Amino acid sequence: MPKTKLQDIFFTALMAFVMVYAMICYNISLAKSGLSNEVFLMAFHEMLIMWPIAFILEFFIVGKLAKILAFRFVTPQDKPIFILLAISSMIVCIMCPVMSFIATILFKNAGSQIIAVWLQTAVFNFPMAFCWQIFFAGPLVRFIFRTVMSIIPNNNEITE
Repeated sequence: MPKTKLQDIFFTALMAFVMVYAMICYNISLAKSGLSNEVFLMAFHEMLIMWPIAFILEFFIVGKLAKILAFRFVTPQDKPIFILLAISSMIVCIMCPVMSFIATILFKNAGSQIIAVWLQTAVFNFPMAFCWQIFFAGPLVRFIFRTVMSIIPNNNEITE
């Protein structure tokens, strides 16, 4: 969808925000044994750390790697929805364990159980991350992106 580097930055930042915020809320809810209104505010403390990390990983590494992996399953001639789903799935497959590891180090106080806590965190996070990305965050962010891009004039349309 993004056609320029600036659009790619905007799209990635927005997607990272939506995904990270939801996953932080989910993990806090798991830790507190339930969702409450305070979880939505508590999540912003971790967002300050996790959102930039997710953006940098996605923008510079994971996005490119996910496309390489996705095109092992699909071809450029396939329907766009299949390509989109393949790339989105590969992003979740890479980002979920990586971000779960980072969250385990920063927020879980795992001590000597770091590998076990990381694996448990990744296993708990994966179904949520996958469903959230495919069914909610992906469509929402693409809708917002299309809407914003339709409002901003194209360079070819700017007249003096």
